Amino acid sequence: MLINLLMFTFNRNLSWTLRTWTFGVGSFMSLFILFFHFNSFTATNYIFSLTVLGAALTSLTWWISFLMMLASTYSVKLNKNEDFQFSTIVSSLNLILTLAFSVASMLLFYIFFEASLIPTLLLILGWGYQPERLQAGMYMMMYTITASLPFLVILLTYKQSFNKLIILNNLWSGATMTIFFATLAFMVKLPIYSFHLWLPKAHVEAPIAGSMVLAAILLKLGGFGLIQTMLFFKFMNSPFNCFFISMSMWGGMITSFICLRQTDLKALIAYSSVGHMSLVFSGLLTYSSWGWNAAFMMMISHGLTSSGLFCLANMIYETAGSRSLLVLRGLSLTPSLTMWWFIFSMTNIPTPPTISLIAEILVYPALLHFSYWLFPVLMVSGMLSATYNLLMYSATQHGPLSQGTLPYNKTKLNHFILLFHFLPLLLLTASMSKLIF
Repeated sequence: MLINLLMFTFNRNLSWTLRTWTFGVGSFMSLFILFFHFNSFTATNYIFSLTVLGAALTSLTWWISFLMMLASTYSVKLNKNEDFQFSTIVSSLNLILTLAFSVASMLLFYIFFEASLIPTLLLILGWGYQPERLQAGMYMMMYTITASLPFLVILLTYKQSFNKLIILNNLWSGATMTIFFATLAFMVKLPIYSFHLWLPKAHVEAPIAGSMVLAAILLKLGGFGLIQTMLFFKFMNSPFNCFFISMSMWGGMITSFICLRQTDLKALIAYSSVGHMSLVFSGLLTYSSWGWNAAFMMMISHGLTSSGLFCLANMIYETAGSRSLLVLRGLSLTPSLTMWWFIFSMTNIPTPPTISLIAEILVYPALLHFSYWLFPVLMVSGMLSATYNLLMYSATQHGPLSQGTLPYNKTKLNHFILLFHFLPLLLLTASMSKLIF
């Protein structure tokens, strides 16, 4: 049903408004599938296997696609910047991601996993702001493809040996290096520190739609792929778990320090994503129910929060013409914008009453049960997270208004976009029992 609705958006005769609201209708339909269709953990056949996590990420994909179209109204539609080509790329990316989250075959998942790079690259190259977008696109392609090629070799070898690639039906305790290379592909996609260099470059050069889908969906594709791979290859007793968790948590702490010295607003938000994804990655590798539920909730909450922060950064960029924290001062002259900055900064820390806080409350005991030596790293990372989020808020909102900064262009559409990022966070907190494994 969702695929048929998506085909409707490829019609050239449709207006921008109709295409946008088609995504809106699809997002509400996907919510119906998520909350009312599932009476068990999976709905499976030989081609598709839609889990609760897959359904949740499919719903998030449609929701973010709807908000991407709304957020791009000014830069694409009103400026007559190839709006049909833009919406076609968004629809293609939505189709690829929807299929990636619902296929049963690991080989098909890998194909859609890599295919999602093509529309994302076209968004960056076609609607990016600076000439450096070509370099950013090449970084993204080279990092992700190079790291995932060994994973393809593993899948083809397994296919030849066992002639089966159905997730959940086959558990294979592979060799040690198999586990290492299978995990490596998703460490780059999440990304984990030392594999993250492509992410800030891609975010800084991407248009608002590219930043939204990168932060909200494509990073979560790495987490989803890691879960599927762990179920498929049975990673429970992997000798690399301790190494990967230590590397991830120390990397998350280092990126928190990096956030403190960022002057580019989008780069700061991008680096904060690396810190949050390190908790997701580590929570999954604990192989505990608390860790997995925390990772699940953190993926959903971070997708909405980071996308909302990138929307706020774009709203400032479209009016002030800069993303530099050295230039952006005194924006509290617009109280409505200040309110949204405060809400999303607090959600990114996180604070009550959002699902982000519940996710961190769950992941900390899971990691401490794995090793008490992680306590100092968790404590420092938590304090640094609060510090750089408060710094981001205070640097942009307080102080005298910088010369040359244009007044914020108040539109109802901007507040609608931000409201539709924040409302799901509150609603998911109230209904999270339906999302727990």
